[in-house]
Amino acid sequence: MKPPMNKPLDIDQLTPLEARALHVQLVEQIAAHDIAYHQKDAPVISDAEYDALRQRFEAIEARFPELVGTGSLFGKVGAAPSEKFAKVQHRVPMLSLGNVFSDEDAAEFVERVRRFLGAGAQQDIAFTAEPKIDGLSCTLRYERGQLVQAATRGDGYEGEDVTANVRTIAEIPHILRGDFPENMEARGEIYMRRDDFAALNERQLEAGDKLFANPRNAAAGSLRQLDSSITAKRPLHFFAYAWGELSAPIADTQMGMIAAFHSWGLPTNSETVLCTSAKELIAHYRAIEESRAALPYDIDGVVYKVNEISLQQRLGFVSRSPRWAVAHKFPAQQAITLLRGIDIQVGRTGALTPVARLEPVTVGGVVVTNATLHNEDEIARKDVRIGDSVIVQRAGDVIPQIVAVKLDKRPADSQAYSFPHVCPACGSAAVREVDGKGEMDAVRRCTGGLVCPAQAVERLKHFASRNAFDIEGLGDRQIEFFHEKGLIKTPADIFTLELRDSDPASLVKIRNFEGFGETSVRNLFASIRSRRSVALNRFIFALGIRHVGETNARRLARHFESFEALRVVARAAGEEASEARAELKNIEGVGDVVAEALADFFAEPHNEQALDALLREVTPVPMEAVAAASPVSGKTIVFTGALERMTREEAKAMAERLGAKVAGSVSKKTDLVVAGPGAGSKLAKAETFGVEVISEDDWFVRVGAE
Repeated sequence: MKPPMNKPLDIDQLTPLEARALHVQLVEQIAAHDIAYHQKDAPVISDAEYDALRQRFEAIEARFPELVGTGSLFGKVGAAPSEKFAKVQHRVPMLSLGNVFSDEDAAEFVERVRRFLGAGAQQDIAFTAEPKIDGLSCTLRYERGQLVQAATRGDGYEGEDVTANVRTIAEIPHILRGDFPENMEARGEIYMRRDDFAALNERQLEAGDKLFANPRNAAAGSLRQLDSSITAKRPLHFFAYAWGELSAPIADTQMGMIAAFHSWGLPTNSETVLCTSAKELIAHYRAIEESRAALPYDIDGVVYKVNEISLQQRLGFVSRSPRWAVAHKFPAQQAITLLRGIDIQVGRTGALTPVARLEPVTVGGVVVTNATLHNEDEIARKDVRIGDSVIVQRAGDVIPQIVAVKLDKRPADSQAYSFPHVCPACGSAAVREVDGKGEMDAVRRCTGGLVCPAQAVERLKHFASRNAFDIEGLGDRQIEFFHEKGLIKTPADIFTLELRDSDPASLVKIRNFEGFGETSVRNLFASIRSRRSVALNRFIFALGIRHVGETNARRLARHFESFEALRVVARAAGEEASEARAELKNIEGVGDVVAEALADFFAEPHNEQALDALLREVTPVPMEAVAAASPVSGKTIVFTGALERMTREEAKAMAERLGAKVAGSVSKKTDLVVAGPGAGSKLAKAETFGVEVISEDDWFVRVGAE
């Protein structure tokens, strides 16, 4: 049933259907802003709005856990690396940090750490607190003390090779001094001081060049120069505060690691302090907040980290961030501007997303020109109208949010916004679906399906994107052009393009189009040929199945190991009570929503036809094994009973870190059951299926942790 127009979209008031729809919208919006910020160095909104979107996204998943992992944001960091640079595979993922925005949330982070570790009231746990530098993450690889490679974070798994540019940064040593491990990756932030930024913009102005919006953008733009001589002229700096691959242990604590970095000649931040309680952490946060303006560089919060490295390892990671660290962000900044218009964008799933077009306004050093409005209910709830003066909020330098309308400044002739009921791309009806319970979807979607050019083009863009097939030279503009010319309508068309172009009878030659020369066409075809073999997880992600993002694609690829195996099970999963549906749901992180989406996708005849055509052109190959040296890598593990040496969350994190798959129930495909005291039905089921059962102590021996 459609909610009243004045119904607030509080998370705790959302219906499951509304939550699912809003979750999908947030995934699409955040992913787009990640690309603008991390890949293009051209954010269109601020940190405040971005953080607000993330908070809303995470709050939805907290209340509706069945949605966890159903979007491409789960486990995702940043955006894919730019095609301008060679790519670097991170040996250890470069993940991002979770955020908190209040003292209460900061205190809860400390308590959450203690609960996970099962720490008693008398057990002290120390934390470091360091300024959160507003710059560009970078990893430096040293071999035998010599700098051999530098890379950006990229999407967390693959970054850009910026070695030549980093070598021009004076304070980054080319050769370490002292006693260092044979192989070592130091990670930190490349940034630009505020005075250097001001001087750079003065030079840009004198030369008639484009001005940078803020020091962060200036640092990112400087580091990503194809000509390293340009980078050499830019005043960049670096702080080391983390590490990646190490050939030997360095220290037992976070503070010890920072001291080691400093002793080797790497620059570190002297503002980092050690605290023993939430009270001390918050006190340091307040002190840094007060002295923020006096610092020579921009910061947007304080980072808290568990100091003891052995505890960091026990805590492990969840989704896109470590459990043992969090960023306490500074409050949002606000400004007032005019809402000039509302544009409707059509996504690849047909979702109509409203975007506010604003009179440009500077908020915290960034010019904000647009903001998301989520959906039509959000517009109605805030009663946002074209011509209104609106309060725009941001916190840092990434994304903007319309907080409220200044009703006292509303024009007398203003009218409530009427959300379109037809698709602006194809003219088809745009509807809000009603489920069997009579609940209305929060998102209005185009019913045009295959006839809607916006959906078709967006699906093709997704297919060729960096984290999917990663086809260089086939970017958004090229796809739009080829689609308009009728050369690429389906994914399979991409791989038959060269054959059709070389056909003597063809009247359409790509090289004859403006902007396409012999070399560019040759390079494009070579790039397409190189992607005829692609990792299974990328193949699955590229299909654009609803709720199957990068993390779930990885989970499915690891579980099934071949696309045909996934296809067989998904085809048979149409019945909710089927064994195939149960198998899908039993994959850790894959719940009812994802299982249903997979079943629906493979039940559609058109999808099967498109897949058959695609598989005649490309070959999905098993993804590279995770933690291949681990004795449990690739195995399906079930933990049951009362674990005494670790919490259940810790056990799951440990197994996944070693490359195992953790399932929630025992089946014939389970490889190992770790049973603690009080194990019941799962233990009995394991014995029925003949699954190996070991104790918690045996588990530590098995994985070499004893």
